[in-house]
Amino acid sequence: MNIIRLSIQKIFNKKNEVFAYELLFKDSSDRETGLADSVKGTSQLIMSSITSPELDKLLGKRSLGFVNIDETVLTKGILDVLDKDRFVLNIHENIKLNDDIINKIIQYKKRGFMLSLERFDSSADMINKFARLFNFIDIIKMDVALSHPENLQKVMKKFEGTRIQLLAQNIETKEDYKKCQEQGFSLFQGYHLDRPEVIEIVGPKEAAQFVILQLIKIIKDDNTANEKLELFLKQQADLSFKLIQFFNTSEKLNTKVESLTQVINLMGRQKLLRWLMVYLYSELSKNLASKTLLDLAIKRAESMEADALPKNKDKAYLAGMFSLLSSIFETNIKELMNHIQMDNDITSLVLDRKGIFAGSLMRAEQAEKEYLRKIMIANFDKLDTTDLVNTLECGGVEIDKDKI
Repeated sequence: MNIIRLSIQKIFNKKNEVFAYELLFKDSSDRETGLADSVKGTSQLIMSSITSPELDKLLGKRSLGFVNIDETVLTKGILDVLDKDRFVLNIHENIKLNDDIINKIIQYKKRGFMLSLERFDSSADMINKFARLFNFIDIIKMDVALSHPENLQKVMKKFEGTRIQLLAQNIETKEDYKKCQEQGFSLFQGYHLDRPEVIEIVGPKEAAQFVILQLIKIIKDDNTANEKLELFLKQQADLSFKLIQFFNTSEKLNTKVESLTQVINLMGRQKLLRWLMVYLYSELSKNLASKTLLDLAIKRAESMEADALPKNKDKAYLAGMFSLLSSIFETNIKELMNHIQMDNDITSLVLDRKGIFAGSLMRAEQAEKEYLRKIMIANFDKLDTTDLVNTLECGGVEIDKDKI
């Protein structure tokens, strides 16, 4: 089982309400590590935990998550999986800045991310280091324990009346808290207010499954530009290669397509969604019957598509594909569907077997069961008793033990 340990500490606003949580990864020795240290060999697992339903619950609808970043994280492209409306990119105080790194930070700001500076000690060296970034920074986490009082006062005056919010970091006592309030800080963090709590998030056995679902979520968002799709896909080299390979073998074009931009533009979102669903079943499923399940899902999807009104055909196809997802995921299907926020008609069908596609699903299932019943009767003597018992018990069928 893949378990990610996160240290979380609350950040409060002036009204003593939770404004955000700072998220720090813990290594096997229970020491705090930066995102860069944690992702060297496990970026998919880390990202799937950051975008997990469990963390969604923790943050709620309004709270933000601060994720510490350095030059390594910025250049790996792994931040593209994050939701710009949920996470603040917290720039490490020891980050090695050069023109490329500064441009990368500005690029994330232009994409809509909030940026903060970590452990700002108010020194002249710190001011000079980050001078080129102040126009793009939203929050400065000022370390009130490390800052010299005179320097702290000067920095606060420098940013007074600007859009930058000042956060008092390392508040250790009641007196510290009162003083910071009087000085005009708008955000507060420290052991006096909240001690870090370690939580465990269970990563999926196959983290790549959640990466694909995150991609499906991005594709379904009509406001997402194709550039973001491309950035996300580029992080998954194997997936990108197979997508281009699939497109070149399935589409009859005069020239070979070699870039993700070309594929996304030529395929369109609906066809890309269909391909990703096939990829989920065929490439990432650990179910021994995944090949048969894929064929079953495609036939069910095609049947439901044929039943649907012209305006609902694409949606009906996806509903059919999603209706069998629980067979390949070892997780709560309700949490999964809520997390990726699919269309209401699709979600209602998968979770409650209700909605405009319910009748079509029932007809498809009936046809499947009639065929499987014939196979089972014809091959009943070949079936193993243990397998039969497991299948019936898992399906909620009560077995009379006295008759076995």
